[in-house]
Formats: sequence, C-alpha cells, structure tokens
Amino acid sequence: MLLFYRSSLNPRNTNLLKLITSLNPFTFPYSTSSQTQKQLINHITTSFQQQNHTKHLLTHPKIINLKPHELEPILFALRSKPILANMFFDWCEVHLGFKDVKVESFCGLIHLLLEKRMFDHARKVFDKMCERFEGEGEGFDCFEVFGKGIGRYGSNGVTVFSFLVDGYCRAGKVEKAVELFFRMRGMGVCLSEYALMRMLSCLVEVKRVDVIWDVCLELGNDYKNLCAEPYGYVTGTFFKKGEVNLGFEFHRGVIERGLVPNVVTCNKVMKGLCNDKCLDTAHDFLSLMIEVGPRPTVVTYSTLMKAYSKESKLEEAFQLYDQMMLLGIVPDLVVYSILVDGLFRVGKLEEGHQVIMVALDKGIVLDAVALSSMIDACVKQGNLEKGFEVYRKMLKGGIEPSIVTYGILINGLCQNGRVHEATGILGQVLKQGFEPSVLIYISLIDGMCKSGNLRYGFRLYNEMLTYGHAPDAMVYSVLINGLTKQGRIHDAIRFFYQSLNNNSRPGIVAYNTLIDGLCKFERMKDAVKLYIKMGTYNLKPDVVTYTLLIKASIEMRRLPEALILFFQALKRGLSPDCVTYCTLLYGFSTENKVAIGLWILENMHENSVEPDIDIYNVLVNSIFKSGQVGKALDVFRHVQRYGPEPDIVTYNTMISGYCSLRMLNEAVQLYKEAYLWKTKPNTITYSILIDAYCKEGKVEDAMSLFSFMLEKDLEPNVVTYSSLIDGHFKILKMETALELHEMMLRNDISPNIVSYSVLIDGLCKRGLMEEALLVFRGALDRHLLPDVIIYGIMIHGYCKTGRLGEAMSLYGHMLKEGIVPDKFLQRVIAEYGVSDA
Repeated sequence: MLLFYRSSLNPRNTNLLKLITSLNPFTFPYSTSSQTQKQLINHITTSFQQQNHTKHLLTHPKIINLKPHELEPILFALRSKPILANMFFDWCEVHLGFKDVKVESFCGLIHLLLEKRMFDHARKVFDKMCERFEGEGEGFDCFEVFGKGIGRYGSNGVTVFSFLVDGYCRAGKVEKAVELFFRMRGMGVCLSEYALMRMLSCLVEVKRVDVIWDVCLELGNDYKNLCAEPYGYVTGTFFKKGEVNLGFEFHRGVIERGLVPNVVTCNKVMKGLCNDKCLDTAHDFLSLMIEVGPRPTVVTYSTLMKAYSKESKLEEAFQLYDQMMLLGIVPDLVVYSILVDGLFRVGKLEEGHQVIMVALDKGIVLDAVALSSMIDACVKQGNLEKGFEVYRKMLKGGIEPSIVTYGILINGLCQNGRVHEATGILGQVLKQGFEPSVLIYISLIDGMCKSGNLRYGFRLYNEMLTYGHAPDAMVYSVLINGLTKQGRIHDAIRFFYQSLNNNSRPGIVAYNTLIDGLCKFERMKDAVKLYIKMGTYNLKPDVVTYTLLIKASIEMRRLPEALILFFQALKRGLSPDCVTYCTLLYGFSTENKVAIGLWILENMHENSVEPDIDIYNVLVNSIFKSGQVGKALDVFRHVQRYGPEPDIVTYNTMISGYCSLRMLNEAVQLYKEAYLWKTKPNTITYSILIDAYCKEGKVEDAMSLFSFMLEKDLEPNVVTYSSLIDGHFKILKMETALELHEMMLRNDISPNIVSYSVLIDGLCKRGLMEEALLVFRGALDRHLLPDVIIYGIMIHGYCKTGRLGEAMSLYGHMLKEGIVPDKFLQRVIAEYGVSDA
C-alpha cells in the first residue's frame, strides 16, 4: 500500500536542507595529509595509464591496505576526474574484494558523476547500489546520505533529488519515488520536469489516479508554464494507453479539487486524440468539458470538426457546429473553411456554396485558402468554368490568389487538354513574382507530354532543375511515358539512366513506366534486364513490376515464365493483388489450362485476396472450353452461394457455354433462373439464345424470344439480326430474312462483315448470284473489307451455278488483295478446276 503525505513529514526532514548547506564542502572524516593524498591520487592516475594497471596500483601501501570505509575520501579527491573515479571504484570491488562498500561511497561517486552531467554512468552506479542494499528492505533509506553529499560535493539539490526520484521509478519503486517527492516539497526543493513526468508515467502505469491527484494538489500552479503540464501529460497518457475511463475520472477529480486545467492544455489533449483518430473518445472528452469544465473554445470545436471532416463524417461536423451556436461560441473563418472543404471534397458543391453564403452573412471575410478550396472542388468535379468564375470573383474582391490557387487552375486546364491556356496562367504567376511550385511543373509537364509536345515538357523539366526543385517520381514517369508513347524507347532508356547518374531517384513508379513501355514494344529482354538491375540502384520490384512482366510474358504466350515471375514475387514476400491474379488466370484460361487456373484461384483464397466476379467469369469460360460442364456448374453454384454476386456476364458466360455444347435446355433454364436472382438478361443474353435456337432449327422459338426482347425495350444488335437472318435462310424463308436485314438498316444498326457473309451465303445457296453480288458490293461501299470466308462463299456460289469465268475473276481479285485461300476454298478450286491462270 502506498502511504503519501504532504504536511505530516518526518520532523527531521524539515530542517535537512539547512543541515545540508551548513556542511563544509571540503570536510570529511577520513582526511590524510595533503601531500600524502596528492601522492596517492597521482599514483592512481598513473596506474590507470599503464597496460597492467592492477599490478601498478598494488605497489602503493595505502591501496594494499585500503578498507571499504576509506574509499569515499579517495573518490572525493578524484572529483575533478569522474571517469577515473568510476574506474577506481569498479577496480576496488573486483580486486580488493569490497563486498560491503558503504552507501556513502556509492552516493559520493554518483554526486561527482552528476556534477559532470554523466547521467548514464550515474544510473549504472545507482542501479548497482539498489541491488546491493535491496536486502535491507524498507529500512534502507539513502535520502539523508544523498542530502549530506550535496554540501560536500557542491552538487545541485534539484539535480540530485530528481535523479533519485527517476532512479526509484526506473527500479519499479514508485512508492519511494513519491515519498521522496513529498519530502522534497517539504524542504522547498522542486523536482525537475523530466523526473516529474517519469514519476507520473509510473503512477499512470499502476493506475493510481488518487495519488496523481495528491501530486497535482501539492504542485498547485508551480508547473503551469511548463510545456508538458502534468494535467495534459497524465490525461493524454491515459488516453494513449486506452484507459479512457481513468482519463475521464482524472479530469473530473482535478476539477472537483479546484484545479481547473487551462483550456489550451485541454485543446492539446483534444488534438492528440484527433491525430490518433480516436474520434469517439474525443467527442466524449468534449462532452465532459461542457459538463464540468473548462468551457470549450472555438479551437476545441474546430479541432474535432477538422478530424470529422477528414474522415468524411460531415454529419457529425455539422452537429458540432449547431452545438457551438447553442453554447454561444461564435464560429470563425477556420470553422467555416473546414466545413466548406469537407463538403467540396465529397462533391457537394451546392451545399458548400450555401455554407459560404452563411459565413458571408455573418461578416466572415473569406481568404485565399477557402476560395482555393472551392476552386479545387470545382476542378475535381469537372466544372472548370465554375472554378474560373470563383477565381474572377477573388480578383474582383481584392483577394490575392496564392501559388496554390494558380497550381489548381493550371492542373485543371492541363487535365482538360487546355495546355496553351495553362501556360498563360504560368505567365501571370511569373509576372507576379511567384516561383512556380512543384505541382505547377508536374501539371504542365504532364499536359505537354499528353498533347505530344515533349520538347516543351523537357524544357520545363530543365527549368525545374534550374530553380532547385527536386523532380519526384511522378515527373520522371510522365516524361518516360511520353517518350514511350511516341515510340522513342531508346530516348526513354537514355533519360532514365541519365537521371540515375545525376544522383536523382526516379523511384519505382518511373521504373515500372519504363518496363511497361518496353513490354508494349515487345522488348521483353530489355524489360527483364531492367528488372534485374533494380537492386543495383537500391530499388525493389513491387507488385506492379511483376504484374507488368507477367502480362507481357502471357501476351507472348510464354506461360512458364509468367508462372516463374509469380513465384518470385511470392518469394520476395510480396502480396499479389487482384490485378496480378486476374492477369495470370486470364493467360492460363485462354490456353485452356484449367487445372492451373483453379490452383491460382485457390492461391488467391490462401493469400486473403478476394477474387472479383471478373476472375470467376474468365475461369468459367475456360472450364467450358475444356468441356468440363460439371466443374463449370460447381464453380457457378459456389459463387451463387458464397459470393461475389454473379453479374449478367457470369450468366451469359454460362449460357454461352451450354449453347456451345448444344445443351440448349440447360441454357434456357439458366436464363429463367437469372430472373429469379434479379439479374436482368441483356441484349447479349438474348442474342446468345436466339443464335442457339436458329442453329438448332428452332427459328419460331428464336422469333418468339426476339419479340419478347423488343417488349423489354432491349435493342437488338448486329449479332441478333445476323443469327435470325441465317436461321430464316436455313429454313428457306428468304423473304423474312431480307425483311430482317432491312429492319436492321432502318434501326441504324450497321452490318458487319459477318452479317454480310450470312446474307450472301443465303442468297448463293438459292442461286441468286446477282443479288449476292449486289450485297457484296454493298459491303465494299461501306468500306468493309471482305475476308476469305465471304470470298469463298461467292466463288463457291459462282461455281455451283456454272459461272466459272466470274469465279476465276473473283479469285484473281482476292489474290491481288493479299488474301490467302483457306482449306474450304482450296477444295472448291480443286473440285471445279478454277485457277488464277
């Protein structure tokens, strides 16, 4: 149990300070003649300069016969050489077998170490002393011994006793530390701020709120001007440790004892809570201040409102605003700026303007910061003209735009491709004597590169260097991207290495940009070289680096290399993201490597990466292509049951898979199921089913579905019409097929080469070659390039109707166009003897 007292001190301690100061600093009980003492000190000093100092020390008779109680006078004599005194003290313990060194010797050594501000050495001696005399229990009290040493060694009392308090705290003896604190107060000796905070920290650790109250009462106003005021320190520490209730209890107790804390200190506590994002605790702390004091100020409210605004908790911020008004606390420009900025950041421009009008009505004069925030919001919302309207109002109102304002406007213009106007704003910046900011340079360089004006972009880059601005990773990546987009890969590589040789650090973003450019130009070998060299420049590849290389490997159909890169990323401790997995999965699924695709999916789950529905769609499509219908259905049902929620692409993939395997009944059943899952079929869904019905010869069912589709206000596409036209030709309903073709044209749906192929094929099969030729020429008039399929249909049609000359002519024309005959056309040529001769 801790026993503390402020007034009922041990009577002997009240006059201790007088006793301490009355002592002669140069008097101690074991004096020797000055000459003998001088010789002894010289001997000790000389000995420790020798390689074998032990042997040399023991040549002096005084040291050979030295007793533990005689150690302190020697230490005192060595007070001008504290390091030597410390070494001699340690040597005596080891070589003279001093197991019962007096506490006075320990205290004496600590005094002379403290005098020279050798605190670390002093702490080690103190810890050794505590360990040595710990067996004496509560009876051990070095307070008086330390006190007497103050006069003898000429030490600073505050330093010595503060060191003692700190030492007790470090040793876990907080009871002794607090007892010593009250003794010091009784003597009129102050405790150093450092030692006080150490003691309070220990008391917080053991949750002794009652003792902390006593300490605060004893301190009174002594520490009110310290930067680490006890109240703020204790409250903040409780909150940081998660002991919120104890923090509130302490606050209440302080108020009840008449020690009302300064509101400025409370505001600092509030700021600390907000910085740590403990907003619920901060709100409760505000409520406590309102309830018991001190009265919150506009700074208290603005601090919490800003934190809420940063977290997009605008409703809570406005509730605080209303509370302020009820309490009669007048909001200032900072409060209104916080609210306006918060609204603008979430895109609520109109509400932000309303708050500004309220501020103006209350006589608040808006500054460049608030108006720049408004301009920034307009730019981010894509309303650049509105932003310039605010800018013009600024000028009209006599408010000088800041460099931030100009940076926002230039960035907005560059993002909208209005680079010429952005350079005009830059001219205004320079005329007004502003130095362009990094944001301005980045925006203009980005704008120039996107508009293809790389030369001016590099001029700005060089100017940026001239002004002493350090380009960041964004600048390098923008310039490298601009070069690669223009196909200037060599220039991009040269610029990248120049920046490295100039001790610049383009960073991983620029590295990835260059690797991406190399991959796009199929320079995989150079991309891999760059990847290998990253370590040379103290850069580590990130997930984006590996994803780019994996994607390039897959596009080059080098799947084993893609898988090796994936394993290298895992080995480096990186966590591939959804994009990496999707890229890898797509590559293997395209090659129908279903087993690997399923393994990748399993690996995603193991690494806590949640696959999105796009990944499942790719996988299901791959499984159907491999003919594993049951496995595809299992994956689909798993998604339905556990998520992510299937979208219409998922259903279309399943329906298309069933149709490709001529499982029309299952496809129709899934189509009906989509409605039950509240997933509305789209044009692609109906087109897939209509095509399947037509291929099965069920044209009436296809037309019925087509009519239902139109009732649902869905627009058929060229695939829908092409399927129906082909279906009607197959059942010899040519008139209906032609009507559907006309309907497609009336609905402004442009036929593609496939739809023309279907129509021409139907006409050729009926022997209507003139009509087929008209359709063929119609395709040419629409600037559609006939492929080998449409040539094959026409040539075969001419051959079947005996018009071999026209077949030969068309075949010759096809060859001149550089189109190579496929197997079907080769058989037709061989069968009918058609050649290009």
